[in-house]
Amino acid sequence: MTSTPTAMTVADTDVLRDALGLLKDREQVAERLLDSSAKHSFDPDTELDWDAPLEEGKWFWPPELVSLYDTPLWKRMSLEQQQDLSRHEAASLASLGIWFEIILMQLLVRHIYDKPVTSAHVRYALTEIADECRHSKMFARMIQKGGAPTYPVSRLNHNLARILKTVSTTPGSFACTLLGEEILDWMQRLTFPDERVQTLVRGVTRIHVVEEARHVRYAREELRRQMVTAPRWERELTRLSSGEAARIFSVAFVNPEVYTNVGLDRREAVAQVRASGHRREVMQNGARRLTDFLDEIGMLRGAGRRLWRSSGLLA
Repeated sequence: MTSTPTAMTVADTDVLRDALGLLKDREQVAERLLDSSAKHSFDPDTELDWDAPLEEGKWFWPPELVSLYDTPLWKRMSLEQQQDLSRHEAASLASLGIWFEIILMQLLVRHIYDKPVTSAHVRYALTEIADECRHSKMFARMIQKGGAPTYPVSRLNHNLARILKTVSTTPGSFACTLLGEEILDWMQRLTFPDERVQTLVRGVTRIHVVEEARHVRYAREELRRQMVTAPRWERELTRLSSGEAARIFSVAFVNPEVYTNVGLDRREAVAQVRASGHRREVMQNGARRLTDFLDEIGMLRGAGRRLWRSSGLLA
């Protein structure tokens, strides 16, 4: 009878010691990220030449990353129509980015609400919120400059996200943060050095890649910590909510209205994207660093893993 309480006490002491060590690391990570922010932050309003004309014959997104690339429909399209689709898909992705970053800012504010306001962890969260404000304005200007419409997510996904961000646990919030950041980051790393792409778009993606690298580090460190310290029910809920978020995100990634707006049959285009092995490979490659990390920290288990598979982001 006496051995059980002793074992529990030892275990509790070990958990507490680990947690205290992680809290110290949390401040160290935040201090490093604050130093990096001070050295490598940009004001897109002055950093980019918004008055320069768009360049004739250039893409707005690398063709290999356009959703219809290498499909039968793509092969029937003229070069001009392919490049026009890239313009609309860039606007769709920028619209998705703004939607996502507005959600992220709310999640970050919730995360720091009860935390010490003088901590480096909170100061970095506020710095990241400021970054995301600039990114959202930058994406909006890019959409306007390109002349394509904005592409909001569907009303259903808009309202599902409203629920998710309201009930999301702390680890769930950071899992969703990484979902929105890492896939786009992978694509943007291919975009900003690509000389086939409009100079303005390359500038936008360069700024986003540099600043998002800090956001990814912050979210990864916090999610790893939360998956160690959160109660079991919260970890299980996070596995489910992140899987559902992955399903929503994959569906919302490109608004199907882009196909209509470049003169394509929407149903045919959507069907060919869904059947495209190239597109599936692109999305899974974009998500691989994230899914490897989530698997490592115990996120991809049970029903949550099945949801990730159904999203098409997990091979």
